[in-house]
Amino acid sequence: MELEKIWPAGAVDETIDTLSAKHSPDGKTLDLTGLLHDPLVGNIALVSSFGTEAAVLLHMVSQAKPDTDVLFIETGKHFNETHDYIETLRDQLGLTSLKLIKPDEKLLAQEDPKGELHKTNPDMCCTLRKSFPLQDAMVEYDGWITGRKRYHGGQRANLPFIEREERQLKINPLIHFSPKMIADYFIEHKLPPHPLLAQGFRSVGCAPCTDKTKEGDDIRSGRWAGVDKVECGIHLSPEGGLVRSN
Repeated sequence: MELEKIWPAGAVDETIDTLSAKHSPDGKTLDLTGLLHDPLVGNIALVSSFGTEAAVLLHMVSQAKPDTDVLFIETGKHFNETHDYIETLRDQLGLTSLKLIKPDEKLLAQEDPKGELHKTNPDMCCTLRKSFPLQDAMVEYDGWITGRKRYHGGQRANLPFIEREERQLKINPLIHFSPKMIADYFIEHKLPPHPLLAQGFRSVGCAPCTDKTKEGDDIRSGRWAGVDKVECGIHLSPEGGLVRSN
């Protein structure tokens, strides 16, 4: 069957309707185990930032479908603490299929030879170090799992459990999770916190573009602080355009 017939144009299609009816009939809960084993889903990966909330989804997927590929975009700009956290979670959760996705070295040498593009053009930096590498890696998958949540606000405020990004499914199991639910999940399942959380980093991305946040501030306010930018760009709109800011 031609791919275009499997994934017809538009943000919602028969595949999503069928999966939603089977695995989220009430629209409030999601049977993640059933969904990930559904033949309609195909070959799917979990894309994780290994940030402050990431352990929740990593644990869920490790229980629902342990052989799921976990993709981490190694931008070359991450905190050392994030690398340590990856190893901690890999061991504790038994992540047997962790793959590091890296930028094209030749392209970086051409467009960001000094490694300082984030200072002058953070959008382009994210495109080179995150969006392009992920797009290349996703060629072999039918979709991916994200940890986005509605409480993050902005483009995320109205997320569905299942959506489509061009020809690929995107599954968002945590859309209804609140900060308290996340904290409770960490406690219940004895998950280790990200090492930077205790230092005031409530959302962690690349080191040069991540600041601490004050209690009461939006959780993502420390990302690209002072810049009109709220997303790195790996998430596309239903029309297939890169999402950059509100």
